[in-house]
Amino acid sequence: MQTSTGASTPPSPGSDLSRALLAYGEARRTAAAEARRVLSLNELDARALMFVAENPGARPSHVRDHLGITSAGVTTLIDRLVQRGAVRRDLDDEDRRVNHITATVDLDAEPWRHLRAFDAGIEKAVADLDPAHAAIAASVIDQLIGATDS
Repeated sequence: MQTSTGASTPPSPGSDLSRALLAYGEARRTAAAEARRVLSLNELDARALMFVAENPGARPSHVRDHLGITSAGVTTLIDRLVQRGAVRRDLDDEDRRVNHITATVDLDAEPWRHLRAFDAGIEKAVADLDPAHAAIAASVIDQLIGATDS
């Protein structure tokens, strides 16, 4: 940074943290975009697949609520994923009007692992940190998130 007199001042630790958090967000978005490109998925389909994989047997209404889309939108989205062979619909044994959605692909295997690769790398890096440092970082990030207006 330069002052009004043209002298350089070192960036503050706070600006380093802001820069690092923004860089993390951009790196994660870039990795997600590349994974979607490799898999030929749009963002909503990828998010839905990840949700269903983490919530086997989810009802379409759960997917709809998670993504914030309409009932018609979730039906079309699930149809695309079923046609792709990424999920299946199972009828409820007790109420035949109810469907349960289950992922049929292994998100830890090629090519689907690309959807989780960035986060898996971060998880490994965090696991390699000193636990005290990880706890401090988590606390700081939680405080920063809590301080936003979103």
